[in-house]
Amino acid sequence: MKQKERLEKAKEVLSNPRNQQKEIQALQDTIYVIGGKWKLPIINSICNGNRRFREIERNIPGITTRMLSRELKEMEANHLIRRTVKPASPVSVEYTATSYCQSFGDIILEMIRWGKAHREKIKQHVS
Repeated sequence: MKQKERLEKAKEVLSNPRNQQKEIQALQDTIYVIGGKWKLPIINSICNGNRRFREIERNIPGITTRMLSRELKEMEANHLIRRTVKPASPVSVEYTATSYCQSFGDIILEMIRWGKAHREKIKQHVS
C-alpha cells in the first residue's frame, strides 16, 4: 500500500483530533475478541470448509481438544461462529462463520501476507 493510500485509510479510521485512549480501547477490544494463539487459525479453518469439531482439530497442529472446545465457546459468545446441532443419529454439530466473523476476512488476509513477508525477511537475515 502506498503512503498516500495509508494516509487516506488512516483519516477514515482515526478521529480528528486524535483520541489515543479510544484508539487503544479499540485495539484492546479487537485483541480480546481475536487474540491468542488459536482464534485466527480456528476462523481460518472454519472459513476453509472445516465445519465439524474433529475436522477443525485435525486442521490446526498443536491445538488440544480442551483448548478448541474453550475457544469455540468464546467465539460463539462473541458472535464469530454459529454452532448448529443437527438432530441425526448420532447427533452432529457443525460450526460456521457468521457474517460478522467474515468481516475479518481482509484483516486475516493482510495478516497472512504480512506473516509470509516477515518469515522471508527473517530467513534472509539468518542465511
